[in-house]
Parts: sequence; structure tokens; C-alpha cells
Amino acid sequence: MEILAHRILITGRVQGVGFRPFVSRIAQAYGLAGWVLNRGGRVDIQVEGSAAALAAFGRALIERAPPLARPDPPRVAVVEPQGLQGFAIRHSAAADTADAHLPPDYFVCDDCLAEMRDPAQRRYRYPFINCTQCGPRYTLIERLPYDRPHTALAGFPLCPDCLAEYSDPADRRYHAQPLACARCGPSLVFRQPGQGDSVGDEAALAACLAALRAGLIVAVKGVGGYHLLCDALDPGPVLRLRERKHRPHKPLAVLLPWLGGDGLEWVRRVAEPTVAEGEALRSPLRPIVLVRQRRQSPLAGAVAPGLDEVGLMLPYSPLHHLLAEGYGAPLVATSANLSGEPVLIEATEVETRLGRVADGFLHHDRPILRPADDSVLRRVAGRVRPIRCGRGLAPQEMALPFPVERPLLAVGADLKNTVALAFDDRVVVSPHLGDLGTVRSAEVFERVVADLSALYGVEPALIVHDAHPGYHSARWAQARGLPCWPVFHHHAHASALAGECGWLDGPSLVFTWDGTGYGEDGTVWGGEALLGAPGAWRRVGSLRRFRLPGGDKASREAWRCALALCWATGRDWPECPKDSGLLRQAWERGLNSPLASSAGRLFDAAAALIGVALESSYEGHAAMRLETLARPGAEPLPLDLARNAGGVWIADWAGWLPMLLDTGLAAAERAAIFHASLARLIAGQAEALRAEQGVERVGLAGGVFQNRLLTELAVAELTGRGFEVGLHRDIPAGDGGISYGQVIEVGRRASNPL
Repeated sequence: MEILAHRILITGRVQGVGFRPFVSRIAQAYGLAGWVLNRGGRVDIQVEGSAAALAAFGRALIERAPPLARPDPPRVAVVEPQGLQGFAIRHSAAADTADAHLPPDYFVCDDCLAEMRDPAQRRYRYPFINCTQCGPRYTLIERLPYDRPHTALAGFPLCPDCLAEYSDPADRRYHAQPLACARCGPSLVFRQPGQGDSVGDEAALAACLAALRAGLIVAVKGVGGYHLLCDALDPGPVLRLRERKHRPHKPLAVLLPWLGGDGLEWVRRVAEPTVAEGEALRSPLRPIVLVRQRRQSPLAGAVAPGLDEVGLMLPYSPLHHLLAEGYGAPLVATSANLSGEPVLIEATEVETRLGRVADGFLHHDRPILRPADDSVLRRVAGRVRPIRCGRGLAPQEMALPFPVERPLLAVGADLKNTVALAFDDRVVVSPHLGDLGTVRSAEVFERVVADLSALYGVEPALIVHDAHPGYHSARWAQARGLPCWPVFHHHAHASALAGECGWLDGPSLVFTWDGTGYGEDGTVWGGEALLGAPGAWRRVGSLRRFRLPGGDKASREAWRCALALCWATGRDWPECPKDSGLLRQAWERGLNSPLASSAGRLFDAAAALIGVALESSYEGHAAMRLETLARPGAEPLPLDLARNAGGVWIADWAGWLPMLLDTGLAAAERAAIFHASLARLIAGQAEALRAEQGVERVGLAGGVFQNRLLTELAVAELTGRGFEVGLHRDIPAGDGGISYGQVIEVGRRASNPL
């Protein structure tokens, strides 16, 4: 038998997913000799054997790859045989890491979960059980290649039993880098101020559960940061949590025990999940999914006040399974942070910054190297789509539809910030980092930027930032000493959608609707229709502008937006709750009253006029209350649409004010008419522009289109008129997608023919 040899290089997501042990097992199964090692971001393989065995091995590499792996097609070279004996996993080799694919954090797999629940196993009830197919990755890996000394487990030497598993090719923990057990791995400690620490896994778990049953609030260290936990059925702890965190209305996520054959029994007790929502909850991402609550839901009303949906998640880590099962009922599980900041990851920081919020702290000593908040998904237009990309989803690695000439860093928006690193034909988008503007947010932002560059071995040659001159991210970029390229906020929204939909060559029409963004004319944009393609957008549609009395205050006080619409059209608002005499004088003189064409502020105005929400304690508060109130089926009002002197089609909302002010109509009916009229407005602008420009593709981008009712009404209006409609699938429609859009915009700007 002739012995042949192949040298195989595989890129893609092949580190941190059990790929080398898999290669070793199939090589031995086909009687092949050789070795496998991690080299930078690739897997390097040498195999020797018969032609038939090599061919079967090559097919198996792709067809039978581990579930978490995403290998690219192998690059195979025929080489001279070296007479190798046996098959070995060799020590990793340092190399260029630009081919690296950093895996996100994974949920605990079924095998580990069954082992953790089996009293006969040595990892019975061990909170940090994992294997090659599950457990933390992104928050654990310090640098590549992915080996234990390069992870947060470097300080935990393996005990003899774990080392034996690590060295056994037949074991599912063969070369599992985060491998641990109660003898050699991380452990828990529960700390309650004024009482002694409860040290050790079982003692700490018991003390934590006792505190929760006593109605206390506990900060629990998870995979990507701390959660604040309390009983979700008892209004008392929930209200105390809101008071202490200064979070009066923003909905809180709920952690449910895995119960029943499909794990969804508790989900069905509190909510009415669709098939798609149930699948998302059970998926390896284990995200928070927004699901419609049951009318008689046992959850405390303070969990999601004024809303008909609640954010639910199932346990994703062994520790969360033990807590949820031990408690046996829903637990509030909200990010342990100060408003808008990244989730906290350090024990001392949590105890210092949240010492007046939490009554107790469940710590562990496995370091979290970088924060990763929970991902949030919502079903919109027949598909579960991301609202926020975090644990399990991010970092998001995507192929670019074109190569970039030089590596670039896109630093996103100041709200719901993400950053993106683009090089060659790839882009990596970070997890959600929160809102910039605080010292800690800035520190985490800089750390993540440095991390991405180091992990992928790529130094940016260009920084892309939002064109807003006052943005923290823009000022940071301009201070780096690298060439900078500003991108207008809504151009980035449009390009993010075009990049996802493959609409790189126009013309496409993209409605970019959100709360605020710096416009080309220096005013507040947010209700724009942009025509073109990435690198060549022009505004062809907008909303009638109005002045925002008090400037930024209008985003938090919806009644100001309502007054702006009334004053602009000479109408009174008898139900106005505020004395507005001095405010109107300033507004009439244009003092601190910037012009805006914002759809988000239009939602705020409608919510205030209808009486749903006069103020917003969190972003989107008024709009979410308005959506909750409305139901499909209302008839839209006529549209007043005309071209202005600059050739832009302006939709005038003034004709809707009598309806919004009509207290003879039920509030729910007015809310429904408002949504239906906006959807008809979108279709009307699109039809006008099709007649004028011949455009057939229409996209919906920006945070406003995370509103399911509006989006589905708009999609129905547009498809009914024969348009091809594009929506975001994997990138958030809101500002979390801005960094990706900045990459697409700049990557195409120089070469787009439009």
C-alpha cells in the first residue's frame, strides 16, 4: 500500500470548539498517522496514510465537524511522507493571528448537565462543569492560540483526574482547555455584609438561595458579568430593586428554571411563546427573548410595568441551572451595572458600586477577562431578530462583501455602543458595550478596542467614527493620531442594512428612523429616507421638522415633544400637565430648541398626547407603551406628502393632530391609528420615489423598526405594493449596528459608482 501525506490548513471557527481532539479521533479512526496543532488562528494538520483513508478523512473534517465549529474549506497540499507513527496533538505554535476566529461563550451542553445532576459523578453539582463543546470562551480567552495558559484558567493547575481526562483521546474533555473540577477548579463564596462568608460551592449556594427566599437582592457572578437576582413573583423585592437601582420602569429580565421535557414549562406558565420564540429560548445562545405575557401571569407587575411583553431566559451556565432549580421559581436577573454602563465583572467593584443595591454577593474566583452582557432577541416580521448582541452571539464574525484595502476600526455610536474591526474580507463586531460618557464606559471601550486588535493581530490604519462633533467616540478617535473618517449616523444605519441584505449596488431606498442622529445639515435627523447604496447615499424623504423645546430634555420628557407639535401648528393642548409659558417664549425665539425630523420624538409626542406616557425613564419608554396599547386593524389617516425646494419628499404629520388630541376616541384606538398611519406614510413615500426614481428595494433600519407592530404594518404595506423589503437579520436595527454600518459605508465609499 502506497503511503501518501497531506498538509492541511483550516481556518474559520476552529479554536475553542474541540476541533483538535475531533481531528485526532477521526485520524485514528481511519488509521492515519500524523499530528494536529493550533497555529495562530488556524488549525495545522499533517496526515499520512492510504489515498482512500486520506480522502475519507478530508470529507469528515467538514461533514462531521463539532457542532460549535464553523470550518472554512480546507487548504490541502500534497507533501512528502515523513514516516510518522501514531497521531498526536502537538503544542500550539505562535503565528499571525489574523486568521483567528474567536468563539463566543457557550451554554452548558446536555452531557455536562446530565453529569452535573448525577450523584455518582465526581462533578455532581459542580457549578463550573464544561467540556470541549460548552462553557465560556470569549470572556475566558486572554490571547490566541487557544491553550489553557492563555486563558483565565491558567492559575488553576489540573488535578490528576482532570489531567487524565485531558490526555485521553476517547474522552469528551480531551484537550478541553477550561477543564476543571471541585478539586482543582474555581469555587464559590457567598458574602453578606455583617455576616461571615459562606465558603465552598454547596455552602455558598445554600446561603444564596436562603437569601433569595428571604426576599433579598443578590449579585451573582456569571459568565460575562454579574446579575442582580431577586424573586420575580413577589412585588416587594422587585420594587426594592427598582428603588435602589433608580430604575422605576425599565423592564427587568426574568430567569426561569428549565422544567418539562422541552424545558419550557415555566415559560408557558408566565407567557405565550410562539414556536420561534421557544426555539430561540432553547438555542445554544440562551438569550433573553421578549415574549408576550399571559393575562394571568404570576410574575410581579413591577417586572415589566405597562408592557405586554417580558424578557425571559433559560439557564445558560451550570451555576444558573443550580440556582434556578434550587429556587424552583422565576428570578429577576438584570445586569449588575449602573444605568447604561457595561456590566460589572470584578468582585470588589461590584461590592463598592452596588453595595447599596445588593444585600448579598455570590462570587467565584474564575476571572472574567472582558464583559459580555446578555443578548436580547425579539420576534419581528416572522423572524427572531437581535435587539442587543452579547453573550452567545458576540463577538460577531462576518465575511465582508468586499475586501478592505487597509485595516480599519469603526467605533460606533455613543448609545448602545459596539465597535468593529475590519481587515481583509472580514469584520468582527464586539458585544454590546453600553452607553459611552462615564469613566467606566470609556475604560471598557478602550479595553475592548485593544483586545480585538491584540486577539486578531491586526492594527487599524484608519478609524471611522460618527460625524457628530460632540460624541465621545468621535473625540476618542480624533485623539488617536490615525487618519479618521466621519460617517453620518443615518448613512451608517442604511449601510448596515445594505450590507446585511447584499444591496451594495443601488438604487435602494432605506428608511432610517430612530430617536436622534447628527444630520448633514447639522439638525437632528431621525425620520429619513435615503436613496442610493453604501458610500453614496442622499436624502430623498423626511418628516416635517419641528423644534424640540429644551433640546435633549425632550428625549426624556415626552410632553415637550407634544407641545412642539401643537405650537408648530397653532393648536392648544388642554391636557398639558406643565406650566409652559417661559418654555414657549424660549421656543419661539429658537433658544435651546433644535430642529428635528425625528420619528422617535414623533412617537414620544403621540404617547404624551394620548396620555400613555408624559415622561420616559429609559430610552424608548413612551414608544414601547404606545406599541403595547395599540392593536392591528386600524384604518390609517390620509398622508400629506409634498416635495420641498430641495427636492426632498416631506411627510407632514400635522393632519394627525386632531385625532391624537381627540379624547372622544379610546386611547388604544388612537395608538393603533398612529401606527397604521406611519406605515402608510412609509409606503406613500416609497411609491412617490418609485415613480420618480424607479426604486424597487425598500429597507427599514434604525431603532424605531424594533417596534414589531410598526414594522409588520410597514412590511405589509410595502409588499402589497410589490416592493422587495429588507430588514436586519443578525445585526441590531438600532445603534448596536452602527459600527458594522460604518465599516460597510467607508469600505464602499471610494469605489461606489453611484
